[in-house]
Amino acid sequence: MIADQVRTIWCRELQRDDIALDDDFFALGGQSLIMARIQAAFIEELGVEVPADQMFLNPTVASIAAYIESMDAVAQ
Repeated sequence: MIADQVRTIWCRELQRDDIALDDDFFALGGQSLIMARIQAAFIEELGVEVPADQMFLNPTVASIAAYIESMDAVAQ
């Protein structure tokens, strides 16, 4: 499941193990450097490029996972 993979990446990059699907990236202490590392991990581990504007528009694990899933559906 994409949400589980996204959550794993966020937990690693934010150095937390208590991130819920509806936690806000910025409320968790997310900032531009961490966002860049997460974007790189999405490319490397999930094979998708998520633009920064989508990270701002989808600041939760659930919403960014839904965005990634919609990209996959469009690509097929």
